[in-house]
Parts: sequence; C-alpha cells; structure tokens
Amino acid sequence: MGETFVSLAGTPAGENLALILALVSAVAHAIFGAICKGGRDPYLNRGAINIAYSLMAAPFALFVFPLPEGIVIIALIASFAVHVAYEWFQAAAFTRGAFTVVYPVARGTGPAITGIFAVLIFAEQLEPTQWFGLLLLSSAILSLGIVNFSEADPGSQTRRGLRLALIFAFCTGINTALYTTIDAFGIRQAVDPFTYVVWVFFMGGFGFPLVAISRWRKLETKPPLPPLVVRGIIGGVVGAFSFGSLMLATRIGKVAEAAAVRETSIIFAMIIGVFLFQEKVDLKRLIIICLIAFGAILIEFH
Repeated sequence: MGETFVSLAGTPAGENLALILALVSAVAHAIFGAICKGGRDPYLNRGAINIAYSLMAAPFALFVFPLPEGIVIIALIASFAVHVAYEWFQAAAFTRGAFTVVYPVARGTGPAITGIFAVLIFAEQLEPTQWFGLLLLSSAILSLGIVNFSEADPGSQTRRGLRLALIFAFCTGINTALYTTIDAFGIRQAVDPFTYVVWVFFMGGFGFPLVAISRWRKLETKPPLPPLVVRGIIGGVVGAFSFGSLMLATRIGKVAEAAAVRETSIIFAMIIGVFLFQEKVDLKRLIIICLIAFGAILIEFH
C-alpha cells in the first residue's frame, strides 16, 4: 500500500489527492480544536486524546507496518519533542483566551513560516502569486484574531489575561510550522510513509499525557472520567484524520501548498464557533473569511 501511495508523488493524480487530504485535514483540525477547547480543561482533553490515538496506533506501529530505521527515528524524536511543545502552547492558549481569538492567531503564524522552510529545506519553488496568496492567507487569519480581540468586552474573559493567550497562540503557530516541516522530512525518508504516520501517533501517548496526569493530580475537584474518555476517543479519531492527512499530503504534494490549504481550517472553525460557542460572525468577518479562501486558491491553483 505504501509503494502505491508513494508512486503518486509528482503526478496530477497525486496533486489532486494531496489537495483532498489537505482539505480533509482542515475540516478535521477545526473540529479537533473545538474538542480540545471544550469541556472542563484543555490540558486534560489533550492528554486523553493522545492516549486514545496512541492506543489506536499501537498495533499498526508494532505489528503491521515496517519498523522505523536510521534517520526516520531521528525525525520521529524531533517531531515528538516539537509536538509536546505545540500541545502545551495550544492548551495554554485555549485555557486563557476565546476560541475565535486564539485559534486564528495560532493558525495564521504557521503557513508563511512553513513556506520559507519548504523553500530552504525541500527546494520547493513558489510563484509570485503563491507567495502573495500565502501572505494574504496568513494576514487574513491573523486579522481575524485581531478583530475578535478588539471588539471584545474589556471586562470579559476574552480580555483578561489575553496577552499571554496571544503569546501562547503565536508559539503554537511557530511549532505548527516546525512539526509540519519535520514530519514532511521524516515521512519522505521512510520506506513506507504509513510507518512514519502511525509512529507519530503511537509516540504521542508518551508525551503530553504526563503533563495532563500531573495537572489532574493537582485539581481539587476532578472532572468525571467517563466524559473525558469519550472526548479522548472522539478526539483521537478526528486527530488521526487531521494530522495523518496532512503528513500524507506533504508526502505526495508540496509542503507549502498542503500547509497553506490546511489552514483554511479557520473557515470551518468560525462555523463551529458560531454554532457551538455562540460566537458572532458579521460582515467584516465574512470578508476576512473570503480573503482566507482566496489566498488558499492562489496558493493551490496557480
């Protein structure tokens, strides 16, 4: 299966599949972000999710696909470290700020940095219209967070402690660019790309869950476990589509294009914010969302 998938790289069919995978990742990541943000505690949510998808990946990592070797192991270790940092920053941002404020900032800082890495590391060539689309996409996403922040009630939870939330969200975006680049490198070095994917998920159960367990022990009132387990299982499945689809897209398509299209997740996140978190979307936000979509179109359909 891995050889058949890799053979699509550089072909029109591969480009189309990479686009589909990036879009699947975008939708899944918006849902994933809402799952992490909702409930009692984002730290506990993330820990439960990691445990769930680690257990799901374990039999495939250990018994189905070939074991990682050589430089792939180094890439997995580096990815593991960056993912732990990314997960901590994301949980910290979600704890301190509203979903529609911190999520756009977290997503907006990633594409441009990933594009630069793609040029420097993978020697990808982006046309001027693609660079413009990349800057438009990132700027529009960031402006969405600024608009949401500027219109928030000064006494609301959105404003309190938001400076730290925005810093953490920015750091989340930087780590997104880092793990996207590392994973794109690692999956391209693996004999079977699915080996790399399942090992990323399997190793995820040994990092952030330790942070979640430590936080659990310090809570005076501990949330009931059954809802947390359910959230972890659902989040684990959604996370597999979100991160797995992105890694596979970077294997057969361009890293910069896949990363940029994936950040259209903010469009789906806004929809979730309206219906799930009762957040408002006015004409300004609709215009910004259209700019995000237009930026992605420029990047992908150059």
